[in-house]
Amino acid sequence: MIGNILTGLVVLIHCYIVYLEMVLWDTPRGHKAFNLKPDFASASKLLAANQGLYNGFLAAGLIWGLYLGAGEFQIKIFFLLCVAIAGLNGAATVGHKILFVQTVPAVLAIAAVWLGW
Repeated sequence: MIGNILTGLVVLIHCYIVYLEMVLWDTPRGHKAFNLKPDFASASKLLAANQGLYNGFLAAGLIWGLYLGAGEFQIKIFFLLCVAIAGLNGAATVGHKILFVQTVPAVLAIAAVWLGW
């Protein structure tokens, strides 16, 4: 139960990230969220949309795992590990904030799913 709730939270976080990257990247809200200058945001808009698509696939995988239920915990673990590793990479290469927004929730969800909570 707790594992599914935390996995659902990770899904919601990633759906919001998808929206930020694919829709709001070149807006004041997107600039603020990613600390972007308007000229850079405009020039990198297509790259951000591609990045958003990848985050969408992570969310889709987690939704699939939730849909399959407790018996298929491996799918949830796989996609949560992907999220956690992507968050570690982002924290190392982009900014430490990603560690807390992406990696920590994924690791907490992994622990809860693994323990059967």
